[in-house]
Amino acid sequence: MSDTDLDYSVSTDPARMQVDVIHGYLTHSYWASGITVDIVQRAINGSLCFGMFKGAAQVAFARVVTDRTTFAYVADVFVLEPHRGLGLSKRLMTAIKAHPDLQGLRRWMLATRDAHSLYEQFGFSRIANPERLMEIVDPEVYKRTG
Repeated sequence: MSDTDLDYSVSTDPARMQVDVIHGYLTHSYWASGITVDIVQRAINGSLCFGMFKGAAQVAFARVVTDRTTFAYVADVFVLEPHRGLGLSKRLMTAIKAHPDLQGLRRWMLATRDAHSLYEQFGFSRIANPERLMEIVDPEVYKRTG
C-alpha cells in the first residue's frame, strides 16, 4: 500500500457525504448542468453513495441506484481535479463492485461520454443489444425545475 492509498478513504456513510461538494461539481458537469441542491440531496437519499475522502474533505463521489438484488445503475461519478491521476476512480469503482449489497446482481448499467476505458476494467461493455433499450431524455429539465 502506497502513501497515497493511506491518505484516502472510501465511505458509504450517508452522514459523511458533503452535499455542497457534490452539488458544486455536478452543477457544472456535462450530465447534470444546473442541477439544484435539492435534487442532488434527493438523489443521494435514494441511492447507495460512495464518497472518497482525504481526511475530512470529500474529493470524489459516485452513487449507485439499486434494488440491491438484481440491478444497479452507477451515476454521478467524479474525482475533483486536484486529486485526478492518482488512481482514485479505480479505487472508487473497486469499492463499488466489492460492496456486499451489490453482489450477484443480474445487470449493471451506466452512461459515460468519455470514460469507457475506466469502466471496461470493471467488466462494463458497450450495450450488446441496444435495440432492446429505450429511454426518455430531457436535458433541459434542471433549467425548468431549478
